[in-house]
Amino acid sequence: MDVSFQLYSARNFTPWDGVLDQLAALGYTQVEGFGGVYDDAGALRAALDARGLSMPSAHFFPLASFEDQFDKTIATARALGVKQLYCPAPDDAYRHGVDAQAWRDLAGRLDVAAKRVQDAGLRFGWHNHHWEFMPLASGEIPMALLLDGAPSMEWEADIAWIVRGGGDPLDWIAQHGARITAAHVKDIAPEGQCADEDGWADVGHGTMDWPAIMDALRGNGVSLFVMEHDNPNDLARFARRSITNFRQF
Repeated sequence: MDVSFQLYSARNFTPWDGVLDQLAALGYTQVEGFGGVYDDAGALRAALDARGLSMPSAHFFPLASFEDQFDKTIATARALGVKQLYCPAPDDAYRHGVDAQAWRDLAGRLDVAAKRVQDAGLRFGWHNHHWEFMPLASGEIPMALLLDGAPSMEWEADIAWIVRGGGDPLDWIAQHGARITAAHVKDIAPEGQCADEDGWADVGHGTMDWPAIMDALRGNGVSLFVMEHDNPNDLARFARRSITNFRQF
């Protein structure tokens, strides 16, 4: 079982050398990249190597990163040793209401991207937020449209965002667990708490039933788990609590 850390969680606590020092000291051995750390992939790889850290997975946004910017994306992934590439969000238009056909069209683009990445010897998947679980006017669920329309694509399931979108993560894992190749592990604070952290909580300090969710994910062969908090006010606290609690699940 691999425990990783999404570097997006630490974007407000740079410089990155200090962040990586903290993570390594806490026992993390892996991190997940995002767009804010790719300016000098060679230097980042050296910094990771020096601390015994690797980057098996990474986010690349927008989807154009896998279309007209494909060569640059693949070169960055190779330089960092990334094997699993995920597109982490749809373009803005999808966040403000589009119809089912627009999601089907997006699924078609994702399937093409998946095949291109696979042809390059790497892996491609989608990382969800809440938008994908909010019913459309037609009653259809965008995440189902994406999974159905992009059969070549993997899924990095952000479990807490499923809940915020109104979905039941155990149902989604039961139905589509074979597509899940990584999971984001984060927590939702009790109502009215952690307002300055956008209502998120450190892993194990919120309302998510992580022991049950972990059993379901492991039962479907998921082995890469990425600790994340979208807006922590204390990086050291979040990183320490999360890895400590996760090891108990």
